[in-house]
Amino acid sequence: MDKQGLQQPPEGLLKTIAVIDSISIWSGRAAAVLIFPMIFSLVWEVTARYFFNAPTIWANDLTTMLYGALYMIGSAYALQRQQHIRTDWLYEKWSTRTKAMVDSACYILLYFPGLGIFLWVGWKYAWRSTMLQERIVSSPWLPYIWPLKLCIPIATLLLLIQGVSELLKSLYAVKTGVDIHEEVEGVET
Repeated sequence: MDKQGLQQPPEGLLKTIAVIDSISIWSGRAAAVLIFPMIFSLVWEVTARYFFNAPTIWANDLTTMLYGALYMIGSAYALQRQQHIRTDWLYEKWSTRTKAMVDSACYILLYFPGLGIFLWVGWKYAWRSTMLQERIVSSPWLPYIWPLKLCIPIATLLLLIQGVSELLKSLYAVKTGVDIHEEVEGVET
């Protein structure tokens, strides 16, 4: 029991959630590093174009690909931090248990089936692109696109893993009426 007389969540549950959350935190931090080459390519292009009247053929494509990778790989981190869009005007008025019931139902009925299909299709799409060493034919410098397409199944897998953590948190809240999002952050992995 804690100070307020509430029963502590099972240690195994907290550890499982903490391990899963640490994967999302790590992947989010790793993806965040992509911001540096993205900013470099943007600054390079602006400088070359407007100060030297010498635009590049590669900076825009590289910036777009890096942003796409950052966005996809960082999505599990955003989910872990509860930063995805939800209809808060309605959601914020509900009790913890009601929120958890809706979240649990959405994860089970929509999230996991949808991402499962997306992983299957995305993997086939990325595999084909990788095997063909696919390039962007609409760009004059013909960059490889398969690394970006490979981010699709990787990001989907990371989202599925983080979804397990979020479902476990929701199911615990359905059972107890207690939100354990903050309690997990202090658990050693």
